[in-house]
Formats: sequence, C-alpha cells, structure tokens
Amino acid sequence: MAMNALEKIQRQIQWNRLVAVVEEQAQIMIRTAFSTTVREAGDLSAGIFDLQGRMLAQAVTGTPGHVNSMMESVGHFLAKFPAASMKPGDHYITNDPWLGTGHLHDLTVVTPAFRNGRIVGLFANTAHVIDVGGLGMGPEGRSVFEEGLYIPIVKCFDQGKPNETFFDFLRMGSRTPVELEGDVYSLCACNDAGAKRLVEMMDEYGMESIDPLADYIFVASLTATLEEIAKLPPGDYVAQITSDGYEAPVTLKATMTIEDHCIEVDFAGTSGLSGRGINVPAAYCRAYACFGIKCVVAPDVPNNWGSLAPFRMIIPKGCILNAPRPYPVSVRHVVGQLLPDLMMGCLHQAVPDRVNAEGSSALWNPPLRGGSQVSGAVAELPDFEIITFNSGGTGARPTKDGLDGTAFPSGVRTMPVEATENVAPVIFWQNQIRPDSAGAGRTRGGFGKVMEIGAKGEAEFAVNAIFDRVANAPKGRDGGGDGAAGWVGLNDGSTIRTKGYQVIPKGKRLLLKLPGGGGMGDAKLRDRALVARDVADGLVSPEQAKSLYGA
Repeated sequence: MAMNALEKIQRQIQWNRLVAVVEEQAQIMIRTAFSTTVREAGDLSAGIFDLQGRMLAQAVTGTPGHVNSMMESVGHFLAKFPAASMKPGDHYITNDPWLGTGHLHDLTVVTPAFRNGRIVGLFANTAHVIDVGGLGMGPEGRSVFEEGLYIPIVKCFDQGKPNETFFDFLRMGSRTPVELEGDVYSLCACNDAGAKRLVEMMDEYGMESIDPLADYIFVASLTATLEEIAKLPPGDYVAQITSDGYEAPVTLKATMTIEDHCIEVDFAGTSGLSGRGINVPAAYCRAYACFGIKCVVAPDVPNNWGSLAPFRMIIPKGCILNAPRPYPVSVRHVVGQLLPDLMMGCLHQAVPDRVNAEGSSALWNPPLRGGSQVSGAVAELPDFEIITFNSGGTGARPTKDGLDGTAFPSGVRTMPVEATENVAPVIFWQNQIRPDSAGAGRTRGGFGKVMEIGAKGEAEFAVNAIFDRVANAPKGRDGGGDGAAGWVGLNDGSTIRTKGYQVIPKGKRLLLKLPGGGGMGDAKLRDRALVARDVADGLVSPEQAKSLYGA
C-alpha cells in the first residue's frame, strides 16, 4: 500500500532519528573507551541492524573499513546465535578477521534490543584496540595464529552477567589487560545505550516493529543509488595501482563494469598472497572498494544495506585481496586503504570531474613498544605498548586543494601527541607540516607531515613499521604532479625498513616524513595568489614555486 506524503515525512523523521541514535552510540564509546585508538582517534564503527542482519543506519563517526565490513559480520553472528535464541542482557563478541573487520585488533560486539519482552533489532559496533598479544600489530607474522589472541563468536555477557572465563582469557592474552577489558565493557555499554534509545523512539511513535521503517530505508536508498548509477556512462574501465608491499611490490588491478543496475568490479590481475601480514580478507576489500565507489557515485545517499547492494565485487582466490584463513592479516589496511584510489582510477575515465587525485591513503600509525620486552634486564623504561594514528596529505580535488595531514579513506582523527605522551614514556620532538610535499597542480595535493619520536631519556625502544607510499608516491591526475614519497629513518639521516619490527637504538629517534597528495591539472594554471600564499606560509619553497608553477 502506497504511503501518503505525511507518512513519508514521518518515515524520514524516524530514519534521521535512527542516525542520531547510532551516533550517540558511537559517542558513548568514545567517552568510555580505554584505548587511545578509540577515544582519541575514533577508530570505530556503530550501527543498527534488522533481525536479518541488514544495516539500517551507521554512525557518522567511524571508518568505512569498520562500518562496511561490520555490515557483513552481523550475519555471521546470527548464523551461530539466531535472533530467537537471544535474551535481554546478552552481548556477543569476536575479533575473527574473516567474520569481523579484517584483523585481530578489531573487536566487534553485537547486542539484541528488546521491547516489551520481544527482540526488535540488533546493535553492533567495532573498535580497534591497542593490544591482543602475539607479535603485536605489525606485518611480521607468518600466520594469523602468531598475530594475537583469536576470539571466536562467543557470549561475553549472558543475560547481563559477565562471562568470567572469557574475561580471564582476555586479560591473560594482552600486554594491556586493563585497557582491553575496559574496552569490551565500553562496547557493550554503548550498544545498551543504543538499544535504550531505540525503544524510546518506538514508544514515542507507537512502533511494534522496525521492519516497515527498514523497508522504507532500503527501498529509498537502493532507488537513489540506482538513479545515480544510471547517470554514468556504461562500459568497462581498467586501472591499477602499486603498493610498496613487503617481500616485493604489490599490484592492485581492477576492471570496473558500469551497467544501469549495478557496478561490478573484477580484481583479476592483482598480485598473489603475501607470506606476511599485509594480506586483506575479502570483506575488508569489499568495504573499501564500495566506499571508494560510493564517494564518487552516490555520496549523498546514506550508507546502509540498500545503498551498498548495487556494488558487486569479484575477488579471485589466491590474490592478496582475498586472503583465506589462516594467512597473516594484521596490517591489512596498508594494502586495503589503497582501494579507493584504485576505484577512483577507474571512475576517472567515466566522470573525471568528480574524482580526486591519489593521496597518502594508508595510515601512518606506528605501533611503539618499550621496556623489558625490548631491552631485557637493562631496560630503562617501564613496559609500554602504544599506537599513534597519523596521516599524510590527501589528493587534490577537482575544485579544491587536498587536505593536509588528514586521513582518507580511513577517516580517523589524528591523535594529539599530548594524549600519547600522557600514556606512554615517549616524546614527539617534531609534528609539523612537511614543506614541498604536495603534488603541484591547478589544485595541489595536501601536504604530508614530519614527525620525530623518541623515548624518554633517549632510551632504546622499538617500532613495528607499517608504512607505505615510500617506493610508490601518490600520483597526480590530469597533468598534476605526484605527491612526495614517504621516508622512514632515524634522526641521524639513516634509513630503516618501511615494514617490520625494528629497535631504535639508545640516543636515536624515529624520523618519519609522511607522503603528500597528488596534484590535479596543469600547475601553470594555478591561481598565482594561492601560490604566493603557500610560499609566504613556508609550505612551498620559492624554488619549487618557480620550477613547478612558473611563479
């Protein structure tokens, strides 16, 4: 039966209300989380699902790698614990990379919402935690079993009572047991808050079920997405991009087929699996590939099961984007976060005026470790394990410059150095914009950063390097220049490996030069006033202004 105008308005209000509910869910997680990765960087996701495991709404706060892969994970929870078996106060958890969001450092929690004794929906969230034991977050593992504590889908709370056996294993499996246990309680609490707000909303509108609202959301979102796809020129578009890799460079190749009812991407031609932890589970590949397409094709359509349905992926077995269990996947983001650039490489051929240049893309988020686990009996520092989130520049946009030191596609916030220094014995001696790192163009790329990190007292410490875009700089488009490549080394000018566990000797500091974003268009056409502004601000040297911009 067709809805009248008033009913449609009411549905839209309810939809907006759901978005507010899940955003409150995410904000509660940030306020109550123990790990700096969550409370400072916002490396999380939150959403509401129907009883079939389809996502109705996601929080604005969060990352596409978490949101879009979490959208698949709820179905795995339901396969093991059907909705009919769930009870009030139950909370279910996993960090299975193939059932969750791609690596062991992400905890996903699913919680049922009840109204008048009947289950009406599901809330889910994901958060990146600092430590789950094993080798720690880094690429060195030869299998997932070396990468940390592996949690299958289990109940962490049973009708409101904590599963003490689960929490015993959790605490004993981590270098940061207090933070890890606290984060689990935080994830459960924010889901409970979402469930409470949902019930309040249903009471207010007299809703016995969220199914009619779900149907409205899915139909409206799917219809709007298909309308946008229909505006694109149909055809096949091919692009590829190169990651630095670990043992050897990695080629990511995609053939995008645009039809009137869907966009299909075939990753045939992509490099094979790695023996180290840069492999990408298929769900994480789908998550970032869909995000890259959606940013260009239908950015204004809310993200949910309906709006993502027309995007289809063919990921060949044996390629690095379809890692099977038990391949190592700890730093799957290093390769996976290049996928939006790859998708835009395809779409640039179809709609060039809507696509960005390539950016730094993969986060530069070095895990740092110190104390006896690095230096043994001669350790000068207490044991610590910390990770700090940072980013290079984004690619230039068709009408605007790229953003400096900003995470795209991840979307996490740069962590304040003070927050990291407050919880670990490290000092950030530099954290500043990197001059001349932006790719030149009519619109230029965003600038990278320079970071210099040492331990207190210049003591020895270790870094688990997980850096990319060093051997393969972000490329410009339409004649724009490439961004500056990254650089990884020590403050004495010597270089270190871009991936893998390495000890920073006593008296030395880790020096990072983050990549800049690629430029777009002929640099000679850039507004001279903008070039002069960048020179005056110390961002572009007079030499580069003359040689690249002719100014």
